[in-house]
Amino acid sequence: MMVSADALADRLAADRARVDARLEALFAARSAPSPRLEAAMRHGLLVGGKRLRPVLVYAAGRALGAAEDDLDAPAMALELVHAYSLVHDDLPAMDDDDLRRGQPTVHRAYDEATAILAGDALQALAFEVLARAAHPRLPALVAGLAGAAGRDGMVAGQALDLAAVGGHPDAAALAAMHGHKTGALIRAAVRLGGLVAADEADPRLAALDAYADAIGLAFQIHDDILDVTGDTATLGKTSGADAARAKPTYPSLLGLEGARRRADELVETAVAALVPLGEAASPLADLARYMIERDH
Repeated sequence: MMVSADALADRLAADRARVDARLEALFAARSAPSPRLEAAMRHGLLVGGKRLRPVLVYAAGRALGAAEDDLDAPAMALELVHAYSLVHDDLPAMDDDDLRRGQPTVHRAYDEATAILAGDALQALAFEVLARAAHPRLPALVAGLAGAAGRDGMVAGQALDLAAVGGHPDAAALAAMHGHKTGALIRAAVRLGGLVAADEADPRLAALDAYADAIGLAFQIHDDILDVTGDTATLGKTSGADAARAKPTYPSLLGLEGARRRADELVETAVAALVPLGEAASPLADLARYMIERDH
């Protein structure tokens, strides 16, 4: 049963507030060896953000019956890795962005070397937070995050993205690139939420994996569309940046309407994958539709 948009927005706001409070607490009452590094980390992590990955951790975990307290550590860890990736992606050697979440990027607010170190520290903190969680499947949680973040996941996707600038990949190549760059952490968020509640052999995790595969690409297409249709003030980053850098995107490959249709198709694929989980997974279905329908 679908919930109202207002009810879903309230649930998302509550989850965002929950993870924000716990991320903020990582910096409270702490005597930092390098206050400048600490401030740069806070800037990259705590200045805004949709918190999509933590929201997915909570939604997937609840669908399988996990307690919210047990979901906090993986939710925090996913957002810490995501924040580190954005700090590094914005660097002059990568995407060379001046704005992120409506604020100067970390290397603009501080300097390039500090931004590199802040990203490094955020990544390390992600694994510290997760490793301190007392959980019987902790090795699987840590391995899942590491695999999604590294050479077979997000970092590989970023390398493919940089190599594709100025090129003309087909739809399959573009999907493969985004499946690593964006999809890997989204899949990890859903899977880690599920792993908190269920053993790795539980067939319900396969349904969550299929859902995450589809929404990971749908969300990336949605971002590509917003880069075309949004404005800098709304996006919190420079609009039209992908086109300016000759980066391949779904609107450039399929056209704007074709990209929207593909995102819609992927959302329906994701929702269909949840059928074996029954009514407990309806918040995940609602979330997928809500995130894409905002552009329509």
